[in-house]
Amino acid sequence: MAHEFLVKDIAFQAGLSTATVDRVINGRGGVRRQTITRIEAAIDELRKQHRDAGLQGRTHVFDVVMEAPDRFSRAVRAAFERQAAALRPLTVRARFQVSEQMHDADLSRLMTRIRRRGSDGVVLKAPDTPAIRAAVDALTAAGVPVVTLVTDLPGSTRLAYAGSDNRMAGETAAYLIGSRLAGQRASVLVTLSSNRFRGEEEREAGFRDMLGSRHPDLGIVCISEGFGRDWTTGSQVRSALARDETIRAVYSIGGGNRSVIDAFDAAGRPLPVFVAHDLDEDNLALLRGEKLSYVLHHSLDFDAAHALGVLIDARSTGVKTKRPALSALVIVTPFNIPQ
Repeated sequence: MAHEFLVKDIAFQAGLSTATVDRVINGRGGVRRQTITRIEAAIDELRKQHRDAGLQGRTHVFDVVMEAPDRFSRAVRAAFERQAAALRPLTVRARFQVSEQMHDADLSRLMTRIRRRGSDGVVLKAPDTPAIRAAVDALTAAGVPVVTLVTDLPGSTRLAYAGSDNRMAGETAAYLIGSRLAGQRASVLVTLSSNRFRGEEEREAGFRDMLGSRHPDLGIVCISEGFGRDWTTGSQVRSALARDETIRAVYSIGGGNRSVIDAFDAAGRPLPVFVAHDLDEDNLALLRGEKLSYVLHHSLDFDAAHALGVLIDARSTGVKTKRPALSALVIVTPFNIPQ
């Protein structure tokens, strides 16, 4: 066992005599396995204390870059601010660069500016396109680690993904809607903010496969490129309702849910089952008013803690890869809204 720490420090941490610790670290035997385990645990704790002491006093500055509707960006910002505060005595700052819609060229230029200015790491929610993957690879090559948030870029050199299993979320939505519409001849309206996001494509694919296998009589009508905005999404929904009289359910992947409900109300059409994502401020109000049937929720605080932890570890230990940690999916109804 390496002599990283003084024998007396290990003995104090383990609550044992210096003679016992000396016997163990020099491999002289005659010590119970339970005692050896205590000493090993004490050394591990001293290593953690040493690492944390080295981190204290340094400010970690991370950049959070997102293309997302404002209501989702506000929820993400709040989660990162809470988790940054929870890391004290470390000082963690997050610089937010968010927009409801950005072209690939704009995102690439933004990430180039971050790379040139310097950053301890980037948390990124962006489309899975060649230009964005190239920008991520350039950041990585410059020593700036990248963690993707809620939608992944698996073809890039990103360090880790923070979010839920999007395909499983789509399958869950299909199960919920299919169970409610079983035996009916009806269609489900699926709304995406943009088909450029891998996470949304995975949700839609999971939904389509599950609904097709379990409820082949139910049709799917898909709209996209509303970017989660109420006015664009609402216009698309109104057009879809005018074209298809069989739509009786909605799976909202991309948001803009108030406008979806308004479009059904304006058309005088029933909406017996409506599944959405995320407990943002709009969805919470709609859920309390029983305008949404189910919200598929995963903890943004968990995602933020995971993303920040990965980036801090990468800076402090030089870690290059991390095992993905997926946040759990929770089905929320109007009657089990969490505090």
